[in-house]
Amino acid sequence: MQLSGPRMWAAVVGVAAMGVVAAGCGSGSSTSTAGAATTSSSKAVTVKTAKAGKLGTVLVSASGKTLYMFTKDAQHGSHCSGSCAAVWPPLTISGKPVAGAGVKASLLGTTKDSDGKTQVTYNHWPLYYFAADHKAGQTAGEGVHAFGGWWYGVAASGSSVKPAAAPSSPGSTSSGGGGGW
Repeated sequence: MQLSGPRMWAAVVGVAAMGVVAAGCGSGSSTSTAGAATTSSSKAVTVKTAKAGKLGTVLVSASGKTLYMFTKDAQHGSHCSGSCAAVWPPLTISGKPVAGAGVKASLLGTTKDSDGKTQVTYNHWPLYYFAADHKAGQTAGEGVHAFGGWWYGVAASGSSVKPAAAPSSPGSTSSGGGGGW
C-alpha cells in the first residue's frame, strides 16, 4: 500500500482531526493521539511480541498494537515529525522501556524525537504506531511507502519484517521474509 498525493493528505487531515478531538477529552498526565500514548514517568511502557496479521510475530505495545520502523530513520534518530508523526505517532516514554515476552531487553533503548520527547527504540530504530491500526493485531502500516521511506513491522531480532509479497525498497538486497535495515 502506498500513500501519496490526495490519499496521503486525506489520511493526514483525518488523523489530525482525531488528535484535536482527543485533546479536548479527559485530563491527567497521559494523553493519546491516534492510538499512541505519551506516558508519564510513573507508567512504564512495555514492548512485547505477538502474532499480527500475516506478518507473524512482531513487536507490539502492551495493548497489542503493532509497532513499526521507518527506513528513512537513521539508527538513533527519527526523521518523522509534523504531519508524519500525526499519521505515524512515535512510541514515547518518560523513563525506561520494559522488555515484555519475546523482546530482547538489550535491544530496547531510547532516543530524542524532533519534539524533544523520549522515543522508544529497538535495535537502535525508533518505534512508531500507525494511526489506521485501531486495535491489536492490525497491520495496515506494513509495506506502506510514505513520507520518504518504507514502514515495516519489527521482528524480535530487531530487523524489519516483510511478508513474501511486500515490495522491496529501493536499494534493498532483501527478498522478502525478514530482511533487515
